[in-house]
Amino acid sequence: MKKINVALIGFGLSGRYLQAPFFEKSTDFHLKTVVTSQKDLHAVYPHTGRANSLAEVLADTSIDLVSICSPNETHFDYARQCLLAGKHVLVEKPFTATAAEAEELIALAQKQGRHLFVFQNRRFDSDFSTVQQLIAGGGLGDLLRYEAHFNRFKPLLNPKKWKEIPAASNGILYDLGSHLIDQCIALFGAPQSVQGETYTQRAGSDIDDAFDLWLDYGAMKAYLHASLMVREPSPRYVLHGTKASFVKYGIDQQEDQLKAGLLPGMPGFGAEPAALYGTLYTETGDAPRQEKVESRQGNWQALFDNMADVILRGAAPTIRMEEVVQQLRVMEQVRRQYSGS
Repeated sequence: MKKINVALIGFGLSGRYLQAPFFEKSTDFHLKTVVTSQKDLHAVYPHTGRANSLAEVLADTSIDLVSICSPNETHFDYARQCLLAGKHVLVEKPFTATAAEAEELIALAQKQGRHLFVFQNRRFDSDFSTVQQLIAGGGLGDLLRYEAHFNRFKPLLNPKKWKEIPAASNGILYDLGSHLIDQCIALFGAPQSVQGETYTQRAGSDIDDAFDLWLDYGAMKAYLHASLMVREPSPRYVLHGTKASFVKYGIDQQEDQLKAGLLPGMPGFGAEPAALYGTLYTETGDAPRQEKVESRQGNWQALFDNMADVILRGAAPTIRMEEVVQQLRVMEQVRRQYSGS
């Protein structure tokens, strides 16, 4: 069976830890080439070739899929070049800076007969999968409020200089907000209206490093928040329905596990410890009741399996490009509101 030959553009956090291990594990992919200057590539992947530029990758006719893990500002141009060269493309989030750029790439992919994917890996987090299951199961009743938080404590500026430069697709709204908005759209579709604010909290920062968003879904309201200046953890998810509430602390473990050397398929990979299970609050008669809800296993491998199914077997993509366009429209709208334009 033919394998999909993959080239990674970049070998930082996303390329090295969040993507390469899944390409290596899959029987449908072959990690052929990485564009990187890091010296330890062959110590980690001894059978993977090194390239010095995107141009080298595009000239290699054996490469089927290019995964773009380079700085945000390169995503649109690199994806365009890859599609014109006849490659399938996976782009790290944020996909592009604007919805118009996204639509241009989608049209080009259709014209070229190639597939376009976005690395929205947190669709497959353990905590988000648990929230999906709870909502679908109806135990919360009619959902009235959905809260999702993505907080970190990083008061020092990022040592990756490009992440701290003011640019159309830089800042926490496009970094962490792309995950929270994507999850919200996956659950509820496009909102009726959006309000939001981005702001800067870290000393010396020139980019937004916190935001508050309010998405209107009629009777149900969604609140999304992220900050790099939250020392003590707040709940990751808070859901209130007509029958019950659900509160969940902690975040999916896959990123930390991968950075620690635990690989996909190993025992415990993707599992959350019981201490991070969420709590469902209900009432039995007049008596309040609490019960722990076991977290579903995180499974970023599903994203890679779906890409292979789309390319090799004609399956439908799990993450639809129209949802990514809607995500970008939400972020653009918030940026316009904040700038007053």
